[in-house]
Amino acid sequence: MSARDIIRRPIVTEKTSRISAESNWITFEVAKDANKTSVAQAVKEIYDIKPVAVNIINTKPKTRRVGRYSGKVRAVKKAMVKLPEGQTIDLFNTEEE
Repeated sequence: MSARDIIRRPIVTEKTSRISAESNWITFEVAKDANKTSVAQAVKEIYDIKPVAVNIINTKPKTRRVGRYSGKVRAVKKAMVKLPEGQTIDLFNTEEE
């Protein structure tokens, strides 16, 4: 599996933006079969930054209702990656050279 298959997309919410600004953690949606070491290797390969720490979070699907119809929101596996001091990842400028 390639690094782009492991790291699917960054998760940008108010909470992740605040955590990123305060303590240099970046949150990504990752593949279901990814583990901490594969995520760390993928970040190093894609962004050329060796992470300090990686935390994995499995979210369960939640039930949502719209009128009388109910369904489930998909389950997501997230990885929180701590970057070294002074290092940043520009999530909004994704141009590759």
